[in-house]
Amino acid sequence: MRNDLADIRRELDTQGIDILRLIWPDVLGLTRSKDITVSQLERAAGHGPTFCQATWVTTTRGEVLDGHGSLQDGLSDMVSRLDADTIRPIPWVPGVAVGIADIDEPDGSPNMISPRTLLRRVIAEYKLLGLIPIVGPELEFYLAQQGEDGWERIINKTGRVYTTGSAVDPDGTFLHLLRMIDRLSIGAFAGNHEFCPSQYEINLWHGEALDAADRCFLLKNAVKDISASRGVLGTFIGKPWADEGGSGFHVHLSVTDIEGDQMMDETDGELSTITKRMIAGILEHAPALVAFCNPTINAYKRLGPDTMAPYRSNWGYDNRTTFVRIPPERGPGARIEVRIGDGAANPYVVIAVILAAALDGLSRQLECPPASEGWTYEDESRPALPMTFADALDAMTADTYLTGILGEPFVSTYETLKRDEIRRYEEAVEDPSTREITQWELDEYIEDF
Repeated sequence: MRNDLADIRRELDTQGIDILRLIWPDVLGLTRSKDITVSQLERAAGHGPTFCQATWVTTTRGEVLDGHGSLQDGLSDMVSRLDADTIRPIPWVPGVAVGIADIDEPDGSPNMISPRTLLRRVIAEYKLLGLIPIVGPELEFYLAQQGEDGWERIINKTGRVYTTGSAVDPDGTFLHLLRMIDRLSIGAFAGNHEFCPSQYEINLWHGEALDAADRCFLLKNAVKDISASRGVLGTFIGKPWADEGGSGFHVHLSVTDIEGDQMMDETDGELSTITKRMIAGILEHAPALVAFCNPTINAYKRLGPDTMAPYRSNWGYDNRTTFVRIPPERGPGARIEVRIGDGAANPYVVIAVILAAALDGLSRQLECPPASEGWTYEDESRPALPMTFADALDAMTADTYLTGILGEPFVSTYETLKRDEIRRYEEAVEDPSTREITQWELDEYIEDF
């Protein structure tokens, strides 16, 4: 490892880079980091740097809850381990590169709360079946500026979906974002204004699951960092404004065999047995998936009947009202699209839990229910999803398969953070059942997510 770090140091030196920004995702999906001087890379990254385990149970308000490595354990250490394959220069910060770290226990074993470790474990289960999961993340976000009463949209003109240029990007922030993210080399290939005013999307190419999650994590980090450098807020929270639609996180999923041949459809264009079993597994665990893919109080104000977000545990062909949509492409483009995710969700967790649910369908050879058609919100043949965070967490803890494959350390940490979040919301808001966007939500989420 020491010799590898020396090679990395020399390579970074030749690129004029003197700082390596080591980043990793916490349970909430927030970026934790440390800047390392490249001149000291071998010593600084040879066995670390270390972080405090209590970071896993630190809320957005800076409160440290009880949990693994936290107060009752004396605030113990965990150790970061640089993944050299993820290093790339940061185009908008001269002289600085970024690299993603795995998180280990001090004895060198993987930290079981780390979202990146979680995803690695699920991918390994697919490899035992001779399958490689391929993922294409699709994220929406808003750009906002500071106004007299807080954050407000940059533009308010409606009807500008699939639009680019000054009419939807008056100060050029989005165009600058797209250019910088292209130079970050994470597979960004297009971008546009979305359906709601001041809402945007940058498209990433699909790839193997861990690589896709890494690039999605870097995208979210880049949008927030670049926007902040221009005095603008980039936010991925699901529902920042009550009068407009929410920001989703859709996951496009397929599998190949070890040779790279797609396994999603037959030669006649029909869905393969593998695909139908994956759909069945995802729908089997849909209530629990809601909890992981919609990780905030705010997320549940994006969901509901007639919202263009999923409301029932269903699937359909090219139908955007369903939980699972099958896009019309076949052959190499055949895939499943899972539409339940909220923009604030942790990419590693979202991808891991969806893959885990699909894996159960494959392992148990589950039978896929009939496809739903039309405006599916009123089709009572399929069950409605949990529509509150508390109900979704109850469904999560009741799902023994999903919690089992994810592991008790991660699930209990996630539940600890989220039950505390619900408690604080209910104590602070006069009517916790309101569908309005409360100031508590904006204070809690909009800048961090």
